Amino acid sequence: MIETPGLPLTLLAFVLVIGPLVFVHEMGHYLAARWFGVKSDAFSIGFGREIAGWTDKRGTRWKIGWLPLGGYVRFAGDMNAVSQPSAEWLALPAEERNRTFQAKPVWQRAIIVAAGPVVNFIVAIVILGGFAVAFGDTRTPPVVGTVVEGSAAERAGLQAGDRIMRLGDRDIAIFEDMLSYTRIHPGEATQVTFQRGAERLTRPVTIGVQQQTDRFGNSYRIGMLGIARGARVTVPVSIAEAPGVAIQRTGEIVSMMVETIGQIITGRRSVKELGGPLSIAKVSGEQITLGPEAFVFLIALVSINLGFINLLPVPMLDGGHLLFYAIEALRRRPVGPQAQEWAFRGGLAAILGLMLLVTFNDLGNFGLWRSLARLIG
Repeated sequence: MIETPGLPLTLLAFVLVIGPLVFVHEMGHYLAARWFGVKSDAFSIGFGREIAGWTDKRGTRWKIGWLPLGGYVRFAGDMNAVSQPSAEWLALPAEERNRTFQAKPVWQRAIIVAAGPVVNFIVAIVILGGFAVAFGDTRTPPVVGTVVEGSAAERAGLQAGDRIMRLGDRDIAIFEDMLSYTRIHPGEATQVTFQRGAERLTRPVTIGVQQQTDRFGNSYRIGMLGIARGARVTVPVSIAEAPGVAIQRTGEIVSMMVETIGQIITGRRSVKELGGPLSIAKVSGEQITLGPEAFVFLIALVSINLGFINLLPVPMLDGGHLLFYAIEALRRRPVGPQAQEWAFRGGLAAILGLMLLVTFNDLGNFGLWRSLARLIG
């Protein structure tokens, strides 16, 4: 175990991760809106009271809020939470009204809203593509090198030389596919299909559970089959191939997120594993001490998270707006203001509830509740 980074370094790392990612996310919204002729009244990094800012020649107020947990772009004409036309909006001069968000057709509004998450995915793809060019792409064949005694693999009857073809509902093309699957399915009973000589066999297997502790003292519960790979194969990646590799890796990460959320919803994974801003800050501080590669990779992961979460169909998030625009496109008229208002109130309540939960989890992971229990006891 190495020394945990101090508070100043942790805060700096957190700002270096969240600040740029929020900026590019909001810049996606801003640039798409500008492309379609929508005026932006404000571009803010952070919430709350403005601590610094300026107004450009287009009338946009660029500012930094004191609470660096997000940001927003306020478009001209956005006079209510659901971006619906109001009496105040209708009273605007025609030329000014044409530059507002509500005046644009639904497909343009959808592109403006989707542009933020899309930019986050593009940032991650650029980073992962750069890593692929710099370090190559690991594509080790899914062949069993050795089997750990007493492991899940041994109980399933796997032997050295077997080629894993399928695990659960996932086809296995490379050894890393198998690692990705087992890590997020600890203790799960499933099936493994493998090739042994000319035979193709399928056996039941219960993925083993291992509690691991990293160098910073963080504990993780992961799944393991208990097999070692053969010689690692790393394939050089050209600049032309890099986007394809990066998109594939991004897709795999998103797939893992979806599967993990499904496990939490169905109760197969504890809600205690959900983390919030405090966890991101802690991990940021830890990763920055491991070197630039680890820290930049963390930025890619957080960028994917930010893009993915914002696309969830929850009112108040970009995905919630896109859901309403999809309904509007099908019905050829917007959802009623009252229905949207209640939906957005429900979405806000859900987001606030989730923030309270993850903050509670974060404080528990930092040992606060154990300390209080000892004091009370």
